[in-house]
Amino acid sequence: MNRQKVLNLLGLATRARKIISGEDLTIQAIRSNKAQVVLLASDAGKNTQKKVKDKCSYYNVPVFDCYTAEELTNAIGKPRMVIGILDKGFASRIEELISG
Repeated sequence: MNRQKVLNLLGLATRARKIISGEDLTIQAIRSNKAQVVLLASDAGKNTQKKVKDKCSYYNVPVFDCYTAEELTNAIGKPRMVIGILDKGFASRIEELISG
């Protein structure tokens, strides 16, 4: 149930232009402390997973890898493996739904 709520919220955040997608852009957002939460596809490549998780742990950004690339793609309408949430409100709600 919460899985779908998170994906719906992700779609809403996309329409509100409060996300950044793609590996390079998301890492750039993490470095500049703009990304509040990162969603990483569970089926992303090993190098991508390691790079993103290392950056997130270094900059203390929560990262979740509980969705497949297909689920993330369907939620935002673009084929992406890595998505950064830029808005604090969306980020805290997504984190709450995934953790809770």
